[in-house]
Parts: sequence; C-alpha cells; structure tokens
Amino acid sequence: MQITFSFRETWLHRVNPGVKLIVALLLFIVVVFTHNLNTMLFLTLGALLPLALLSGHPTKRLLLYASPFLLIFVSSSLGMMMFGQGDIQWFHWGIIRITEESFYRGIHLGLRGMQVAAVGLLFSLTTRPVALFYAMMQQWKVAPKYAYSFLAALRMLPVIVEEFQTLRYAIKVRGGKRKRGNLLTSGYTTMRMIAIPLLAQSIRRAHRTAVAMEAKRFSMSRRRTYFYAASYSKLDVFYSLYWIVLIVAAHWLAVTWPIWQAVDVR
Repeated sequence: MQITFSFRETWLHRVNPGVKLIVALLLFIVVVFTHNLNTMLFLTLGALLPLALLSGHPTKRLLLYASPFLLIFVSSSLGMMMFGQGDIQWFHWGIIRITEESFYRGIHLGLRGMQVAAVGLLFSLTTRPVALFYAMMQQWKVAPKYAYSFLAALRMLPVIVEEFQTLRYAIKVRGGKRKRGNLLTSGYTTMRMIAIPLLAQSIRRAHRTAVAMEAKRFSMSRRRTYFYAASYSKLDVFYSLYWIVLIVAAHWLAVTWPIWQAVDVR
C-alpha cells in the first residue's frame, strides 16, 4: 500500500538532496546558538516562507502536516511560560507562575521548534528518498549496501502497515474479541496476537531481501553504475544563498527593528 499525493513541482525539488541535508543540519546548529528572541522570530518567518510558497503542496495539506508541530509549539511555550523562573512576576495562581522572563523563554522555545520543524518539513516534502540516497552514494561515497538497505527498509514500512491492518481484520473475522477483565492483561493479549505474526513476517521478509541483495552483488565494493545521475547545479547555490541571506538579514532586522524588548533569552 503506497500512499501518494499530487503536488506541484518547483525548483526546490531539483536542488541536490545532499545540499539540502547539509543546510538543514547547519541551520539547526545556528538555531541552537541563537538566543536573541527577535532574531529567532525572523528566522522562523524566513523558514515558513519557502514552505508555504515553494513546497508545491496545497495550503490545507501543509496545515495538516504542520498540525503536530503547532501542538508542540503551543505545549512547549505554555509549559515554559507557566512553570519557568523569573524576577518580574505577571501572574500567579497556585503552581502556575508566569513571569516576564519565562514568557519570553517560552516564545523563544516555541519559535525554535517551529523553525526546525519548518526546515525539516520543507526538506521532506521536496526530497525523494531515492534521490537522497543516490546523491549520498555518488557524491558522498556511501557504500551501496548501506544506502540500498535503507531504501529497502523505507519500502517495507507501508507493507508492514498493510499487514497490521490485515491482521486486525482477520482477528475480527475469526471472532477474536478482547477478553474482559484487567485492561493491562487484555491489552497484552491483543498485542501478542498481532505483534508475533507481524514480527515473524518482518524477519522472513528481511531475510529474503538480504538474500536478494547479496545475489545482486550489492555487497561488492566495486564501482557501480546508476540509473539516476546526481549532480550539483546553480539551484544549489541559490538555495544556500537564500539561507545565508536570511541569517544575515535576521540579525540585522533584530538590531534595527526589534519586535520585543527582550534581546538575550537564555
């Protein structure tokens, strides 16, 4: 069962996947060491802009994909706001204590999560796994046996989900019902009825895949030929320049036009 959605291909889909992966890792390091709240705000807005305009997916689908990250943003921000520490108290009721410092720390933490999520979601929506592993094999010299093993594992995930659903339907058809009594015991029984056959099928499938890859000489270290050729282009330069300009502009805007008075949030 392979679930796919139609999308509009943009120039971001043609950027080298290895470049996008390296840029995403470097941006994560930049975000970790960014403590200016205004800088973090502009970095987050700059990361959301290409996601909304250049991902090629409709707005409703993007909101659906981003809903878990929005929940994380709200929960992490509120958790830091209501239970953080600080000197200037704004609100206090029971164990809830909101201070000016905790409020800004909560906003900063939420923006960090949103920025990392936006970059990661943009990478996943504009990158095909096959293209990523082909780039890693051809340009990063990753051994084909490791790259193709990861590709095979990705291909197995939808099959495992389909088998899980089939097992559930089979148990229902054969009259298998959850036993009354302790919830923990009945839950363990149901999990055992599904997990053991699923694990056995996965082991057999993994063994057959390993034998097939060995027969196709994927374990050899000799130079291989590839159907898809991975290369660098000027689009990679444009993509990298966008993030470099964004980082510089975010720091400049944070100094020139600050939104919040809190400059350093630690």
